[in-house]
Amino acid sequence: MGKKMALGKDAMGIQKTMRFKDYLGDGIGQLPLNAVSCLVGQLTYFYTDKVGLAAAAVATMLVIAKIIDAFTDLIMGKIMDDVTFRDGKARPWFRIMAIPIAAIIVLLFTVPTKASRGVQSGYVLITNILCSAVIYTAIAIPYGAMIAMRTESSEERGKMGIYRAVFGYVVGMIISIGLIPITNLLGGTQAAWIKVAAVFSILSFISMVVLYRSSKETVAESRKEEDAESTEGPDKLAFAQSIKLLFQNKYWVIMLIANLLMNISYGLSTSGGTFYAKYILGNDNIVALLGAVGLIPTFAGFILVGPMTKKLGMAKTCLTGCIIGIVGCIYRVFTPYSLISCLVGGSMVTFANIPIMCLTSALVNNCVEYNDWKFGHKLVGMSNSASSFGSKIGSGIGGSLIGWILGACGFISGAAAAEQPSAVTAGIFTFSIYIPLALLIGMAILFKMYDLEKIYPQIVTELSERKKKAVK
Repeated sequence: MGKKMALGKDAMGIQKTMRFKDYLGDGIGQLPLNAVSCLVGQLTYFYTDKVGLAAAAVATMLVIAKIIDAFTDLIMGKIMDDVTFRDGKARPWFRIMAIPIAAIIVLLFTVPTKASRGVQSGYVLITNILCSAVIYTAIAIPYGAMIAMRTESSEERGKMGIYRAVFGYVVGMIISIGLIPITNLLGGTQAAWIKVAAVFSILSFISMVVLYRSSKETVAESRKEEDAESTEGPDKLAFAQSIKLLFQNKYWVIMLIANLLMNISYGLSTSGGTFYAKYILGNDNIVALLGAVGLIPTFAGFILVGPMTKKLGMAKTCLTGCIIGIVGCIYRVFTPYSLISCLVGGSMVTFANIPIMCLTSALVNNCVEYNDWKFGHKLVGMSNSASSFGSKIGSGIGGSLIGWILGACGFISGAAAAEQPSAVTAGIFTFSIYIPLALLIGMAILFKMYDLEKIYPQIVTELSERKKKAVK
């Protein structure tokens, strides 16, 4: 108890529970998740340029996998709320999924090259479903819920989001900067991609082991006694009733839609950069330059997001980021062929993404306390999984939009820029500039509407008083 009290309270008067090593141990869990999401983001390019599958067919298979993935998120959230292992509710999944996530990272790229197109398509669909709908989901939902289970402090939840984003962005930038040049250096073949995937596979396994050993369900432990006194338990609700309660939480609905828009944007950016570099700027190796320059606004964002959050709050910090990103997109609208414009405008969008990336998980998990305060049910797993439902649909739409747009423009797989129909250029501008601009405007409106932080201290205080009365 003495150690806990030595940590003090946050600016809202809520007890802190985390030290520096706790943030590090939690943050490393983002490495395998971002490794998978960033590699999946490159699959459209890999399947079309290295395997030779049609862009529209690839897009359809990827979106089918994402739709299935979105629904398994809901199932996983319900499982997590209802099932408790000996070592916790969320933490055990990190141990269970360590080997599967390492295996699937390699399997994504081992498409049988000598098989028929039908067999190849079936392999792509099955491996993507296993990756996204089963393995990734069984890690991401418990990992997201750990924010609510680890601390009630909004300040600490925000810091957890920042540390997670830093770790995740490191692996994301390594893939963004190095994947194409390294695979090209290794020969640019499918075998080169498999070798690189094997490295990320090993790193992901190690990260999952570290995450499991360092995780603690502090808040969950403190509430065991309270939950035990309830006949039904705090979250023993029917699946449909849980969903109904969530949709009565306006803040959760805001974050559901924000996550949807954010992940459409993320899916477009992770998959579209290589096409822009190759077919607009003339060299796919330029993607490494774009990624390297992107490190500058990334580091600036990570440095500034903490002070910005402390001064403005999480939602207003995200809103400020959106406004900066909107300005960057508008700049690119008028100078789409300019490398400088791509670097400067892209850097502004990158900076805009950092606060959103860091803070959305904390904003979602603050909705857990609102659920408890308003309805008497925390719904930790369902809050994270149903919100993730929007995220998965969004990333699926984002990645697939590229294939659909390219297919509609008559994109020729494996062809050089000079051999592509002129409509392909307009299509690349659409998914690289115009759609991201619209998405940032939508997110800005949503973050403007999110005012939960104004009443959050009151919510935590009242929940604490309820707990004391329940114990008496």
